[in-house]
Amino acid sequence: MSGYRFCRTDDIGLLVDALNRCWAPHFPDEPLMTPAAFKRSIRDQQVWCSSCMVAFAGSDPIGVLIGAKRPSGTLIHKIAVHPDHLRQGHGRHLLTSLSSKLAILGPPRIVAEIPEALTAACSLFGASGYVEEARLTDYVLQQEETDAREVAGTFMIPVSIDDLAANGLLEAHPQACWARAVETLTARKDDIAGLAVASDDRVEAFVLCLDHSEIVSLRSFVEDGGARVKLLLSRLAAPGMRTFRFRGVHPAEVSPELLATLGFRRAGAHLRYAAQARSE
Repeated sequence: MSGYRFCRTDDIGLLVDALNRCWAPHFPDEPLMTPAAFKRSIRDQQVWCSSCMVAFAGSDPIGVLIGAKRPSGTLIHKIAVHPDHLRQGHGRHLLTSLSSKLAILGPPRIVAEIPEALTAACSLFGASGYVEEARLTDYVLQQEETDAREVAGTFMIPVSIDDLAANGLLEAHPQACWARAVETLTARKDDIAGLAVASDDRVEAFVLCLDHSEIVSLRSFVEDGGARVKLLLSRLAAPGMRTFRFRGVHPAEVSPELLATLGFRRAGAHLRYAAQARSE
């Protein structure tokens, strides 16, 4: 007999075990989950144990759903079923159970951002009443030696998340993916480095980068064909690390044309699925 239950804050060990039993076999190249890494996901992604669920066969975890919650909605951060228990309805039961709970407790909006290559996962969400809402494109930039020149009348300064927030500039686009929302950037601020082009009276452009290779935000406040951002990217590239990734970009957030001008090329996509919580 199968059983299902929502988790509590003292169930981190159970959730780590369930992820390693159910998620890891599908993604063998990823490191195994650890309690420390799971606690980081609570900090960075706002994973809520009470929005997480485990399916059991006897005492063994055979399915797991990891939910993250913000006032704007709940993210299905991960969902997986053990390879020996696929196509038995466990994934759909996990989704409908969470939906029923959120129909009562809120927030009612539920989203998932699924790599388009995971067709089985996309089919699961489609069959569970989720609607494909947006395509979020992953980009890569292979930074070559550049002759990007400084802009007359401006200077370059380091900039932090706190600096941008204090100046009212930390406003993520409403279509930004969960991993680059303001809440995530704020939670990870100590790991994020930034550079800005500024004039005497304002910041004209900035780029935020994680681990010298992951772009988490870029914005220009002037029409310059991307010149200021291109300059920032050339300065951010660490010696020997000249490849940048910019993941989950909505076309309304940064235009594909601008990214092409900067040298980014497409490298896959995520599909955002959305639903409103409802009682079954």
